[in-house]
Amino acid sequence: MSGAAPAEAALSRRNLLRGKLAEGPAVAGWRDMAGAPTVPGDVLWAVHACGETLFVGGDEGTILQFDGALWRRSRLSARVPVHAIAGDPETALLAVGWMGAVWRFDGTDWRLERGCEVGADGKYAACAENTPLFGLAADGEGRFWAVGDDGTILHFDGEGWHAEASGTRFHLRAVTMLGDGRVLAAGANGTVLIRGHDGAWSAGDCPVATTIHSALALAPDDVLLAGGRYFLDAGGFRGDLLRWDGKGFRKLDPGPGVTRLRALAALSGGALAVGDRGQSFRIAGERVTRLADGTSHDLLGLAVTDSGTAVAAGDFGTLLAGDGATAPAPVVRTRPAPCWDRMSTGTDRQIWAVWQHPETGTAYACGEEGLVLRREGDGWEALPPVGTLGLHALAASEDGGVLAAGQMGEIHHFDGTCWRRHFDLKLDVTILALWSDGAGTMIAAGDEGLVLRWTGESWTRMVSGTQSALYALWGPDPEHLLAVGDSGLVLRWNGRNWQEFTCGSEAFLFGVWGTGLDNIFVTGLSGTIRHFDGQGWQAAPTRMRNDLLAISGKGVEAVAVGTAGAALRHDGKAWRSEPTGFDGGLRAVSATGPATLAAGDGGAILRRRGP
Repeated sequence: MSGAAPAEAALSRRNLLRGKLAEGPAVAGWRDMAGAPTVPGDVLWAVHACGETLFVGGDEGTILQFDGALWRRSRLSARVPVHAIAGDPETALLAVGWMGAVWRFDGTDWRLERGCEVGADGKYAACAENTPLFGLAADGEGRFWAVGDDGTILHFDGEGWHAEASGTRFHLRAVTMLGDGRVLAAGANGTVLIRGHDGAWSAGDCPVATTIHSALALAPDDVLLAGGRYFLDAGGFRGDLLRWDGKGFRKLDPGPGVTRLRALAALSGGALAVGDRGQSFRIAGERVTRLADGTSHDLLGLAVTDSGTAVAAGDFGTLLAGDGATAPAPVVRTRPAPCWDRMSTGTDRQIWAVWQHPETGTAYACGEEGLVLRREGDGWEALPPVGTLGLHALAASEDGGVLAAGQMGEIHHFDGTCWRRHFDLKLDVTILALWSDGAGTMIAAGDEGLVLRWTGESWTRMVSGTQSALYALWGPDPEHLLAVGDSGLVLRWNGRNWQEFTCGSEAFLFGVWGTGLDNIFVTGLSGTIRHFDGQGWQAAPTRMRNDLLAISGKGVEAVAVGTAGAALRHDGKAWRSEPTGFDGGLRAVSATGPATLAAGDGGAILRRRGP
């Protein structure tokens, strides 16, 4: 293993099992594992227990190991995310991750066994060998199954790795041994596959089109499945918990307000589940009990030691140990005064986009049922509606007017007096983003990988190479553009074609903005912010857990907004949360003009005070 020298930190077994609380309200169940060598920027994806020994995998090839007395932090030679760990040191202990990486632990170091193939240009190659892997299961006899994107299933038979035909192109995220020689794999769109004793995979008839992130076999015909679906109108994920009895599936009821569930682990008398925003649940038979939150951060990995201690890991270096006990009510804290003012709009319709001219400050907003508003002083006036379809995007036109686009692939032009239809795709595809340089180059993007380009005379469709939705566009010039979308998708336009630009995140991405090719931010679900510095992508450390739906900026400063009135401001050095005094979703932001404006639910448009 190469990279930084291992770091060790003392933590007694008593502190591991009982927990040493960090500052803040006491929690009887989940407790911070004080002394663990984590840093705020860590994203920890996997936890695996071998007896009382713990292995934790995370971004940038991070591996944490706890032997009962000391922590050891190491970094793998291939600095890609570690998504799953399985097996045991006596038989075989493996880890899998991004770029098809498979590592094997030899008792001291982790050695790359497969994946991370590099092309002639020195970058990771676009090949089947590099298909990202997310789930891993071991049979205890040296055989493993790994699953990943595009329906990938790999089998290690004790001698080598072999691809197995899954019969699906849906991304797979979970795999578990059923205990009788069969294997179950699961993933996107409710995909559940069973590998029979003959080695062939067959599809189960799961009735819920959810993305399954974790599968846990309690018996050969008793499997728990956990995951979640994104609901655009709700502005977030809702969790799903299913049970398979060998014949069919049934939903378990974890109660209201459940976010996406990420990991399962067996516990005495049942199982434990953890997920986004620190939620955790005890499962006993058909009963699902919500446990006290030990954090507001997403919990992504889970394991239970032989002594019954549950260990959960997540983003922002979160590492918790707990016994699943209930906790006292949280401390109520005083909210700071908002630094945003709500402006008068005269509407309660949802607003999807806001745009302002960078020099004149002329501002427009658009939304449901053809709504278009224009700023007048401290308020907004309604312009004649653009039909009855929703409008999701605004941009400058080459003649000084404004373009508005949205449902059914329609683009409309406003010349300051009246609207006219500029383009009609004549398909049930929504345009979600517009980009313009103000001098004649205009780009539109939206559902099903749609990308359009204005040639000066007409709109023509470009080949994007994806069928995923594209939610936002940004670029410093017409030859260098970025589009972001589903499941961490980033596309880069180089003046000739669109190519995938991996940012190292699985989160849906809704916003992109930058000052140049060496300073780019993308934002998305669960407070996701990734930064590109010209060399690589890094997670930006924040404590925001709300979905961030838009980002804009001017100079070195940037502002991101999202669900539940969330707002973050970057001063060129760090991100800081700002109270808005608004509890609805903020779906658009513009900071390119003399004012910083945010817009969203219920006709809300907010203006930021101060510099």
